Amino acid sequence: MASEQSWKNKYQQVLKEAEQQEQQCKEQRDLLERMLVRTSVASEGQRPELDRLLNQLRADLRRKTLNAKKWLHLQEQIDRQIALLDEKPAPPHDETAAPTPSFPAPPNDGIDISDQDHRLLIARHVGQLLSKVLEQVTLEPEAEAKAKELQQTLLSSIDWSTLRTSLESVSELLIRAITRNQRELEAFLTRLNARLETLREHFSQQSDCNSSRKDDTAILDREIRGEIDLVSEDLRVGADLDTLKYSVGKRLDQIASALGRFKDKETERESWMAEQLESMQQKMAAMEASSEQMQEQIRRERARAMTDLLTQLPNREAWQERLHFEYNRWQRYGHPLTVSVVDIDLFKRVNDTYGHKAGDRVLQLVARELQGRLRATDFIARIGGEEFALLLPETSMNEAVSVLNKLRGYVEKLPFHFGGNPVSITFSSGLAQFVRGDSEDNAFDRADRALYRAKATGRNRVVAN
Repeated sequence: MASEQSWKNKYQQVLKEAEQQEQQCKEQRDLLERMLVRTSVASEGQRPELDRLLNQLRADLRRKTLNAKKWLHLQEQIDRQIALLDEKPAPPHDETAAPTPSFPAPPNDGIDISDQDHRLLIARHVGQLLSKVLEQVTLEPEAEAKAKELQQTLLSSIDWSTLRTSLESVSELLIRAITRNQRELEAFLTRLNARLETLREHFSQQSDCNSSRKDDTAILDREIRGEIDLVSEDLRVGADLDTLKYSVGKRLDQIASALGRFKDKETERESWMAEQLESMQQKMAAMEASSEQMQEQIRRERARAMTDLLTQLPNREAWQERLHFEYNRWQRYGHPLTVSVVDIDLFKRVNDTYGHKAGDRVLQLVARELQGRLRATDFIARIGGEEFALLLPETSMNEAVSVLNKLRGYVEKLPFHFGGNPVSITFSSGLAQFVRGDSEDNAFDRADRALYRAKATGRNRVVAN
């Protein structure tokens, strides 16, 4: 019974892991769907027919229906409409509309310059969304390499024909990612069902074996009782001694024969049970190995989902989890807890002047410097763009101000060089300490407002709120 209970516990663990895998796939699919919706909204206003197709795509997403064949056909229609953008001038520009950011334009190829800028803006936005997808979704190595290549193209190229091809490839990439997750989940559930069916058959056979043992025991009992009754009958009728001796001997032979048959069947059952037990042990070992592999994969996927790929710092999701933990700890013990929001000063200027690769390098070096200077009990995360968030447990406001000013000094001295010229990189920071009555977000909001004051009063400074 203990062994059976152990198996049941292991089956429940496997089912739990399957539910976790299914939930992870659902979260990845939701992320991909949100990206499709945002991309389609950003692309509206080019052509009425294209808007209709994008509306149809969003309607499918709202209904939570995914028909790969239908979507491939829809993609072909969208591709044709995008191709027509190069053949037909866009509608007249609305001079009353809000101005759009300008980008360096390629030689005029018949496309209106304002329309070209709008298209470039869309491409940049899609590139940024794609980077978020790469942080959260696991792709096959080939697809991941393609996604990174597309991301770089969308963020840096100014050639519309190249960008158009890249935008078309994004939709193909998203469909591949969604269908891959579905296939992986379906394959896992199929394997799990097969293994559980094997175990069900084993328990059914065990039950049949126990039932057979009970039947054979009842038959043996009836045969022994029958022989004993016959001996009693001989004694009752008062047969002579020789007759009684013959009768008793015959009955004992019958009983011995019945016991022999029962023993043979019991030996056969025990042999079968031993074979079944060995087979089940092998299958359980295989299931345990598979379960361990799955747990390790889930751990890796969770770590990946909680890590910012560029800086290798925890991401916003990890921040929310740690914030919740430290907030509950602060409520329980009342020890000081301070939160800081850090933003790299004039980061957009670095990107615009030296390119996105330089900007990425700045983020990596600043992240490494901040993380390397903090205590093991402190926590830092990249929560978006050039913005970081810090949790400083057991740290008062005055102590936190001192810590952030030291960090600011270390970052300012980092040896940044772009194009052979030294460049000083600084950051601004806002601080807030948790006080009675605060929710998880109150202190962060105060620190965020303090950050804006630091920016507004000259940057490269720490402001407490």
